[in-house]
Amino acid sequence: MVDNAPVRAMVHGNLTVEGYSRAAVQTYWRIPELKLGFDLGAHPWDFMGTSTWFVSHSHLDHIAALPTYVARRRMMKMTPPTIYLPAHAIGGVRQVLGGFSRLDRGRLPCELVGLEPGDEVELTRELLVTTSATKHTIPSLGYIVWERRKKLKSEFTNLSSDEIRDLRLSGVTISEERRIPLVAYLGDSAPQGLDDCPDMYRAKILIAEMTFVAPGHRREKIHKHGHIHLDDIVERRDRFKNEKVILAHFSTRYHGRQIERFVSKAMPDMLDGRLELWI
Repeated sequence: MVDNAPVRAMVHGNLTVEGYSRAAVQTYWRIPELKLGFDLGAHPWDFMGTSTWFVSHSHLDHIAALPTYVARRRMMKMTPPTIYLPAHAIGGVRQVLGGFSRLDRGRLPCELVGLEPGDEVELTRELLVTTSATKHTIPSLGYIVWERRKKLKSEFTNLSSDEIRDLRLSGVTISEERRIPLVAYLGDSAPQGLDDCPDMYRAKILIAEMTFVAPGHRREKIHKHGHIHLDDIVERRDRFKNEKVILAHFSTRYHGRQIERFVSKAMPDMLDGRLELWI
């Protein structure tokens, strides 16, 4: 397999998280079991088979590889992918694809779908994705992937199977939908993006940014530019009910050992062992 971009991987339960993120460089994530990915700042060759992508915002380190990805799928005679992204970016992305198509002298077929905060995307009968507003320097979205299950309503739990069958045949709605947040993806955001969407703290796996970690960096400036500091995570440690929290998108001004040293000093228990640093 062609190794054209770095990829880390983690398996948690029945889900695999693959990807890499570094601020101002490139960001891309994939959940192969869910057949979707987040952001297209670069595109590892073996991610090409995933045809559904959710882009958080239109900064280049999160979207620059979109034309390349679409062109590769066309070249390999794959079906056009579906790209979900903030609605405000649709026009600009179409212009970019049109320009590359003229330069490349080849079509770049894909379906672009604009989304607003509060939208829902039904992927299958069992899976849907919801959007939330995040706080960045341009319009941006966070995403949560939900598993949907049908559950018998509480008022019918004491009935026999025959009684339940009879109610169903009579037209009574006996079940209700239960949603389980599987994966939450924050993208680039100040802490407000987490706080305004409490379900982010409940997802089994949370993928979030923590661009800055050094004590000397001023948080008010960091928040103004739509990012999170290590101290923001420490202050919210009791809110994280996630089974796994992946933090990435670290500033290039830090090397890996610095990041590990600052985080281990501030959170020596690594959120009770749930915290993963993708450096």
